[in-house]
Amino acid sequence: MIAPQAPPPPAAPSAPAVVAPAPVSPTIRAQYGWGYAGPEGEGIGTLSLLMNGATGRLVVELHGPGERLLLLEGDHASGYRLQVPRQKLDQRAPYLAQLPLPFLPQMPSVEALLRLLRTGEGAGVSVLKKDAQGPLKLHWRGKDARGKDEQVWLDRKRWEESR
Repeated sequence: MIAPQAPPPPAAPSAPAVVAPAPVSPTIRAQYGWGYAGPEGEGIGTLSLLMNGATGRLVVELHGPGERLLLLEGDHASGYRLQVPRQKLDQRAPYLAQLPLPFLPQMPSVEALLRLLRTGEGAGVSVLKKDAQGPLKLHWRGKDARGKDEQVWLDRKRWEESR
């Protein structure tokens, strides 16, 4: 016969948990020179970004010689709007992952875009050159919406973080 076990002693009241403040996500302003090669041809221009991972705030402008090719803006609270004038595309979505991002790998979130630009993490992305702030030159190889090969090169020109 097995002897019954005594119940465990009552637990001492636990001290209130110390909650560390959430890290403050900086606002990033960045600018890149870009090059593109794909089924639509080849091109060069400027990619400008304003990002805040905590709020999901994102503004992306893609310019080619003499024209804005893409505008993406929004945040976690109000969703995102993508405009591509050449393609007559004006689309809204509550999440960044729901928008077709021409020119970049599909991004699930602003945080993922920040990670891509800070570390080079992303599907089809390789870092060609780095400095103390992160990747200076990035290369992305992927497929467009029709499954055709395309490539993008990014060359960082400006990177500013502010709290």
